[in-house]
Amino acid sequence: MFAIIAILPFLLVFQFWVLFASPLDVQVSSNTNSTLSIESSFTPVLPPRFITQSHTSGSLRGSVLLYNGKIHTIGPSNLVVSILAVRDGYIAYTGDDLPEAERTLSQSSSPVRKINLRRRVAVPGLIDCHNHIVLLGNRPGYHTPLELSLSVADVKATYQQRAKGVPKDGWITTIGGFSPNQLKEQRLPTLEELDSAVNDNPIFISTSFSGPATTNTKGREILEREASVVIATNGSIASGLENGKALLWLRQSLLGFEERKRSVRSAMEYAASVGVTTHLDQGAFSATNTSSDGAASEDLYTFHLPWLSVYNDLDGIIRLRINFLHDDTTTENPTLVERLRNTFPFFGNDMMRTGAIGEFAVGIADYAGGPVFEAAALKIAKAGWRLEVHALGENDLKTQLEGFEKVDAEVSIKNLRWVVAHVPRISTDSLRRLKALGAGVNVSGWLYLSGTGNTTNPAGPPFRRILDSGIRGGFGPDGANIAPLSPWPHAYYAITGKNAKGEVINPGQSISRQEVLELFTKHNTWFLGGPDEHSLGILETGRLGDVAVLSEDYFTIPEERIRQLRSVLTVVGGVVVWDSGEI
Repeated sequence: MFAIIAILPFLLVFQFWVLFASPLDVQVSSNTNSTLSIESSFTPVLPPRFITQSHTSGSLRGSVLLYNGKIHTIGPSNLVVSILAVRDGYIAYTGDDLPEAERTLSQSSSPVRKINLRRRVAVPGLIDCHNHIVLLGNRPGYHTPLELSLSVADVKATYQQRAKGVPKDGWITTIGGFSPNQLKEQRLPTLEELDSAVNDNPIFISTSFSGPATTNTKGREILEREASVVIATNGSIASGLENGKALLWLRQSLLGFEERKRSVRSAMEYAASVGVTTHLDQGAFSATNTSSDGAASEDLYTFHLPWLSVYNDLDGIIRLRINFLHDDTTTENPTLVERLRNTFPFFGNDMMRTGAIGEFAVGIADYAGGPVFEAAALKIAKAGWRLEVHALGENDLKTQLEGFEKVDAEVSIKNLRWVVAHVPRISTDSLRRLKALGAGVNVSGWLYLSGTGNTTNPAGPPFRRILDSGIRGGFGPDGANIAPLSPWPHAYYAITGKNAKGEVINPGQSISRQEVLELFTKHNTWFLGGPDEHSLGILETGRLGDVAVLSEDYFTIPEERIRQLRSVLTVVGGVVVWDSGEI
């Protein structure tokens, strides 16, 4: 068994070679035992003259002229310009001179698309430096995010719209990323309400990692019959075991490889629709293939494969960076050792690239520090890798920080850019010590959905304190399971201190709209590292042409409308990858 585990990291590296060194016709099939087999004919999917370009640059290299906008460059001078030109994937002009912009595009090797922004606000394509979008791309059924819904009526309308593109009897699902707290009614929709919205499709809506959940009549009939799920007359499904039974059946029944690829494309489209063009994924918990698995459980060695296949099809429309999560329970850290031996950090191209170890280097019982954690951290430092860990309290952070300092005394980590994520309770002293180690912190607004706090006990994170400390800071919402993937509810939380119920739970730590946007753009490039630091996050000549045109003016709309912002036009590498039709 260990021999199999030992070669799995190599297999993932092979998949990256397949993707980036020579595009192949890769066929991955799933048998009834849910094991994956890979067949490759080594047939290029592009003419040979394009293979080198694909290897070095990725597949999105278009030319576009955006004009008559309010384009926030987020550069050193924070210029706002009316025109931006992208030539063959890279920004070639920013300013207000249309003839000059057109001249710079005259030598473009790809057709130029000209788009009148009609005075809309545009910003750099947003960067999320901590989420779980790979899990989102492995959801069963036709997954439908409810992050921007504010009432049961919104949920019904979203499902009615989704049903128009789903085959009869196809499951429509929502798994994680939202909470009843964000709905006016403060509850999940009932069976009767869901029946009134969708008649021809079974529905499964589950919150957070393990429920509770709800379903409609069609879904109830199937889940009771096929999975023996206990479901109340109003459609509600209890959290824990009953939710887990439903989720396990859905995964085993609906997730063939092609269905996973469809889910990947859906996740990409949703990300583009909210303006997030680059994602640093943080892995999953190892699946047990039992009803104890929650929304964050998957096979750590196969759940990237549908994503790799979509990119190999040249269908990727967002940029993905992959951190590798490990859950070893001994100081030998066996799977981590094989990862460090057989995987290259920052390997890939502009569309998809490997990253660091994280957000767990060891099993959850040891993540907060101690011998297993310290042994893993030392191995990571000796290999020269980045490390990202997750801290939910000052006690967690205290022992992790002690581990960092022990490792640094033996092998310097000051240039490795180690990161602590979430940090809702981080102190001034911990910030000082992390800064001295060359480390950074990324913050999340995950407490927006269900957090509580007051003046004497703010929910956190201490946004203001972190920014004032001068430490490297970024925004990583932790979306897809316990938090929205959309950046806009997180922005709302950081700006107002209010949770989904409208209660102020993080007083005294609010930051400005400009500061939030900078965290999601230029500051987040530090957390990506490698070539990304000088290619993304700012709209300036020579950087990649990633742009989000917003549905409203982020800088002037009332605060309550920030959480429902979205993109009406998203550009990645000069290619329009999302267009709502509103421009």
